[in-house]
Amino acid sequence: MLFNDNRFNLENYTILLVDDNPTNLAVAVEHLEECGLNVLVSQDGESALTRAKFARPHLILLDVLMPGIDGFETCQRLKADRELQEIPVIFMTALSSPDDKIRGFEVGGIDYITKPIEQRELLARVATHLKIHALAQSLEIQNQLLKEKVNERTQELEESLQKLQKSQLQLVQSEKMSSLGQLMSGVAHEINNPIGFIKGNLSHSAGYLEDIFGYLELYEKHYPSPDPEILEWAEDIDLEYLRDDLPKAINSMKDGADRLQEISQALRTFSRADTTEQIGFDLHQGLDSTLLILKHRLKARETHPAIETIKNYGKLPEIYCFPGQLNQVFMNILSNAIDALEEKNVGRSFAQIQADPNRIAIATELTGQQAIVRIRDNAAGMSEEVRQHIFDTHFTTKAVGKGTGLGLAIAKQIVEEKHEGTLTCTSKVGEGTEFAIALPMGE
Repeated sequence: MLFNDNRFNLENYTILLVDDNPTNLAVAVEHLEECGLNVLVSQDGESALTRAKFARPHLILLDVLMPGIDGFETCQRLKADRELQEIPVIFMTALSSPDDKIRGFEVGGIDYITKPIEQRELLARVATHLKIHALAQSLEIQNQLLKEKVNERTQELEESLQKLQKSQLQLVQSEKMSSLGQLMSGVAHEINNPIGFIKGNLSHSAGYLEDIFGYLELYEKHYPSPDPEILEWAEDIDLEYLRDDLPKAINSMKDGADRLQEISQALRTFSRADTTEQIGFDLHQGLDSTLLILKHRLKARETHPAIETIKNYGKLPEIYCFPGQLNQVFMNILSNAIDALEEKNVGRSFAQIQADPNRIAIATELTGQQAIVRIRDNAAGMSEEVRQHIFDTHFTTKAVGKGTGLGLAIAKQIVEEKHEGTLTCTSKVGEGTEFAIALPMGE
């Protein structure tokens, strides 16, 4: 009745029996084989180790007192071998003192069978430990399968999270570009119309003044002695000063109108609505328009000198891209550079900043079939730990309310997914940060 379990067939199990007494071996082998077990035998510890390594039995019955290495040392060697250490060992011995039994458990044995061996006890213990070992292995397999399923599910969840974050970035980017583009395009349009009127009228006004001043010169030439009241009025209004300064004032207004027109053009360039297909675009034009829009943040203030911008543009042909999106990348990176320089200025005097000026350097070059844009600042830089996370969604080092942590994540998505380029960052504490944008030339 002991082995009537259809789920547990002893014919599938092999036992290594180790004993130096041939009589004991014969009796034990007979009992075990009657139950259908496959039995291997060894008469000393050394041969048992060799046989175990070759046959990989499911259980070892090990005599304690043997010539050469005894059962305790044999068991120790088995448990020290990674390939054999999981095989359960049952000691067979006539030793019955507690110290001997404790030592057997200490070296790795799982049970004792006392000699002379009683058949029913032998079979019961062997079957029990084989079942326990089989269940343990089955549990380990189930645990491994469970771990694999958990890992698969975790990976699926991570992939879903990444897709969700990408979708979120795309929505934020699209909404941001749409709102920003509409705003800038509208502002540019509203500025451009009055600028045209102002510039046209200034040109006419300059011509009118020339005519008026010519008329005055003719009048003074033919009437060198005007009425005293006229002389007094000319003196009151400082006519000579007006003749000299008014053309300058008109030229100054014309320069201001030209400047407004440049800003209007920069706004239109920056906010170009992207088409469904990539189009040819001058990266330098995009960089310049972005710098022009950010000029108010680059100017000198009471607390610090102007931020120097150093441009080292190489020869770049137009590249095929989505211009509005790349302008957004430039805006994010340059804005972050300005933020970093402003943080570096905290606690420094005007003179200290003047001695170590704030700088942003922009360089472009053509390398093979890629256009490279490098934007470098000389701010405080960042640690390697921070640098590794700057492109992560919602990661920011700025104070609460001053940054969403989306700017650089969106920039990386635009460069690497929309344009199949690369956006990398190098930084060193105390020396500053550089972003490198590599873009394929396209068509």
